[in-house]
Amino acid sequence: MRMQSSSWQLLGEDSGGVPDGWQVAGQGWWARSRVARGGIREGVPIVSLAVGDLEVDVLPTRGMGLHAARAKGVRFGWDSPVAGPVHPAYVPLQEPSGLGWLDGFDEWLVRCGLESNGAPQFDASGKLQYPLHGRIANRPAREVELRLTERGGLEIRGVVDETRFHFSKLRLISSLELLPDRPVLIVRDTIENLSESPATAQLLYHINFGPPLLGEGARTIVAAEEVVPRTPDAAAELDQWDRMPAPEAGVPERVYFFRPRSDRDGWSRAALVAADESLAATISFQTSTLPCFSLWKNPTALADGYVTGLEPATNYPNPRGFEEEQGRVVHLEPRGRVSFQVELGLWVGADAVRAGVTPVEELAQPAPQLHAEAPPGWIA
Repeated sequence: MRMQSSSWQLLGEDSGGVPDGWQVAGQGWWARSRVARGGIREGVPIVSLAVGDLEVDVLPTRGMGLHAARAKGVRFGWDSPVAGPVHPAYVPLQEPSGLGWLDGFDEWLVRCGLESNGAPQFDASGKLQYPLHGRIANRPAREVELRLTERGGLEIRGVVDETRFHFSKLRLISSLELLPDRPVLIVRDTIENLSESPATAQLLYHINFGPPLLGEGARTIVAAEEVVPRTPDAAAELDQWDRMPAPEAGVPERVYFFRPRSDRDGWSRAALVAADESLAATISFQTSTLPCFSLWKNPTALADGYVTGLEPATNYPNPRGFEEEQGRVVHLEPRGRVSFQVELGLWVGADAVRAGVTPVEELAQPAPQLHAEAPPGWIA
């Protein structure tokens, strides 16, 4: 590991991997790394960062995903039946069902992409073409650097490649910044096309919440023009799309697609608010690059993964071929790039919740149009 005055290279060509037991601290901030041991977690490095009352765990081996966060000691994330973080070696992405990605699913924020990010797709003979949610979350970073920012926060940057000889050659350059003056994390990502030929890409941020934020009566706010249920189960509860029921074993997931509404600066917003309004999480994203939004509700028993996901994306998580037919892929010129920004606010206490959620509520008015049946082009 190389150290300069205010930056630390945790992973690179000259290092043997993210160090186990490393730590550094300063006024109002700290960072440390450890390597998970035992079972399917064996060998997964976890880099934990803290600025003020905000902490987050970063997973360089899992596409720079975020395992969990804490604000004023309250954990934001969820309790997956998968006891992760899972080493990518134990995630069978090419399993014939296309669902092998689920073997590693337990992060708070997981990126889906880069070649595809939605449901599995199969060819005419039934052979898997694109697995569920893509490959980037199970690709290890090749470079990881931590630095102090000029405004007194911390920023961690990672480089993750998703390449295949004769096929796509994509790179994710990921950065996460913790601010010193408010409970907000800023995610800045760039997808690069490393090829001299044009390429296409997709990206979805799968941001997942369970208790204590999630519970019966928790409400979701989305600034949107339209809401479309993905399945008949979701359509049957369309008037309750924004409310989370109590955990119940065997209840199927519900998914809703949204056309986001943006403010004059091109930002859309969403929030999840606890039933007693003591906790909330907000998400802000730029619709110029993330024009789609999905809400995933999984109201099953706690032991089976009681969770909801807020998902800004370049497209809806249909099979890739369908999304490409609708024009919902990112086109990259040779050596081209596209950048994304998502801001995550974690609010603890009634006053903080009110301050964080009010901008979301204001943009969410008037209420969106509800479609009992999906218009053409929304659902595969």
